[in-house]
Amino acid sequence: MAKDKQYSATLAREESAKKAPVTPTASPKVAPIPSTLSEPVRPATSAALPFGRQNYTLMLIGIGVILAGFFIMSLDKEEFGFGFLGLTLGPIVVMGGFVIEFFAILAKPKV
Repeated sequence: MAKDKQYSATLAREESAKKAPVTPTASPKVAPIPSTLSEPVRPATSAALPFGRQNYTLMLIGIGVILAGFFIMSLDKEEFGFGFLGLTLGPIVVMGGFVIEFFAILAKPKV
C-alpha cells in the first residue's frame, strides 16, 4: 500500500510540472569559431592521374605480352605441355611481359 501512495505522489508531481507554463528563453547566437587547424594545401597536380599516357600504354602492352605467353604455352602439342612451346618459349614471353610491366610502373611520366 505504501507503494501506491508513492506512485500517486509521483504522478501528482508530474501533473503539476506539466501544468506550469513554459516560457521560451532566447538562446544567444554563437558565432562559429574559426578553426586554428587549416587543411593542408594540395598542389593542383595531385588531382592528375599518377601515371602518364606512356605508362598506361606500356602497362597495356605488358598485359598483352603476358597473355600472349600463356597462349603460346597452350599451343604446345606435347603431352602435359612438356614441349618447347610449353617449357621454354611461353615462360620466356611471360617473363618479358612482367619486365615490361616493371618498366611501365617505374618510368617517369613526361610532363
